[in-house]
Amino acid sequence: MKWRFEDILTFINVVEAGSVTSAATRLNISKSVISKRISDLETALRVELFRRSTGRLTPTELAWSLYERVVPLVQGITEATQGVSERTEGLSGRLRMVAPVSFGTNFLGQVIADFARCHPELEIAVDFEDRLVNPTQGGYDLGIHIGDLKESSLKARKLCDCSRIVCCSPEYATNCGLPKSVAELAQHTCIGYAHVRSSDFWQFESEGVSGRPISVLMRSRIVANNFEAMRDMAIAGLGLVLLPEFLAAGPLREGSLISALPHVTPRAYTISAVYPYTRQVSSKVRKFIDHLVAAFVPPLPWHRHMDETADPRISRTAERTPFAA
Repeated sequence: MKWRFEDILTFINVVEAGSVTSAATRLNISKSVISKRISDLETALRVELFRRSTGRLTPTELAWSLYERVVPLVQGITEATQGVSERTEGLSGRLRMVAPVSFGTNFLGQVIADFARCHPELEIAVDFEDRLVNPTQGGYDLGIHIGDLKESSLKARKLCDCSRIVCCSPEYATNCGLPKSVAELAQHTCIGYAHVRSSDFWQFESEGVSGRPISVLMRSRIVANNFEAMRDMAIAGLGLVLLPEFLAAGPLREGSLISALPHVTPRAYTISAVYPYTRQVSSKVRKFIDHLVAAFVPPLPWHRHMDETADPRISRTAERTPFAA
């Protein structure tokens, strides 16, 4: 029995996705087909590539060795064939991505639509998910990540910086007052974010020698896993909230939220496109990321409604001075 190229492709996807289920989702085929291809490849090579346990496949040492050698070869073949196809037909196949709900629904719809119109043969599948999802394990080609990237199996390309603002409603300020310093924040009720620990989430820039961010352990009366819900509860007067500028800008302009600490700078996040760490990136992923980068050059979408008298390229939150530790 001889090995087949489709078996090699399936093997690579199982190793990268970490399970038959995730590989089946990534390849858009059934789990039984995945299992059959892996079994056929093992028979052809006369080796055991995976150790089986309930619901899991663990690569053997031989599997990792094979993976490291075949991945660059397969990527070279893929790039060569895609390059020829794109000269006459443009991008094709399927592009799967995952993005945070609030950022994705507010700012990615038109960006994706523009890209889809330019490449009518390309299928695009988008999942909006606020949980931290590793694109490799979820079977995605790429993802949008907000914050520091700690996953070493992923590469990142920066789209833009994301300032954050401590906000509250005018009603809350009237009833409870406003903190005069970062130290006073802990005396107030806040609306917390479910996916990040309070001390990791409520961080502020410092002018101290160490340059380390200052963390505050906040008392969360309400915890939510979605920023738009957090924003709406803050507008209702239920506490302080730390929002990304792209969600705070509108309510701040309208007056339904106010800045609770205007002279303090929360630690900013970076918004990045992340993708599996491979030697070569497919043309569809590379071109879509180029498209994303071009879509988020200054002025950023949430700055474009600022007063025409102000420089739209400068975030108002960026004009604040860091507090002294």
